[in-house]
Amino acid sequence: MPQWHLSDTHQTSAGRVAAGKAGQGPDLVLAHGWPWSSFSWHRVIPKLAQNHTVYWYDMPGYGQSEMRVQQATSLDVQGLVFAEMLRHWGLVCPSVLAHDFGGATTLRAHLLHECDYEKYALMNVVAMRPWGSDFFDHVKRHIDAFAGLPPHIHQAIVEAYIRGALISDIAPSDLEHLIAPWLTDDGANSFYKQFALADEKYTAEVEPLFDDIRCPVKIIWGAKDPWIPLERGQALHKLIGQELLEVLPSVGHLPQLEAPESVLSALTDFI
Repeated sequence: MPQWHLSDTHQTSAGRVAAGKAGQGPDLVLAHGWPWSSFSWHRVIPKLAQNHTVYWYDMPGYGQSEMRVQQATSLDVQGLVFAEMLRHWGLVCPSVLAHDFGGATTLRAHLLHECDYEKYALMNVVAMRPWGSDFFDHVKRHIDAFAGLPPHIHQAIVEAYIRGALISDIAPSDLEHLIAPWLTDDGANSFYKQFALADEKYTAEVEPLFDDIRCPVKIIWGAKDPWIPLERGQALHKLIGQELLEVLPSVGHLPQLEAPESVLSALTDFI
């Protein structure tokens, strides 16, 4: 059965990107968010790849992709990189499944960079203001203090931050894989850099353009998301103006690891 892997590399305008693909059938691209990586899709990839050619990659500054000092990895850059990856793969009109920052990334690629999608699923996405949290804002104001923390304290912060997104338990090995990329020296620097580079202007630029979305959209939302509450998903559904919204009961911010079967069920009739 096809599995998650990162066997391909591609040099983008924002640095080297690690990528993978599996399966046969209509094209489907997975776009992860913050502070995750393409590993977050590993429980749904085997089933999706039974009927699709599935593509995924780690955003620059994330996972196994390049992390370096002075690297630009803000959401405007990620939108451009997503468009570059579609060109790299030779994809003209794939379906797209986006999560968290992957929402803003793929919305920018679609609405600002002329990327066309066959079907478009948005799951617990960052797409409209306001976003972030009190902790997010605190770290952003004190980057230098956090960047100098001892490794064991940094690891505790990363783990606590990731656990804060979850309502349901996930496999310990899944949690370890989510944390691991941020524990190297480069990973720690990149982790805090993402707080510094986050800016609501990157979603403000696309919010007025939601009426211009050129494909069918389905919004999928974990009902108990502690980071982006369900009300945000409902508001996004209203703004986009399409009829498909599926709420996943008792699921937090990471449905693809908390309730992968529910995610697959929500996608089945759509894509």
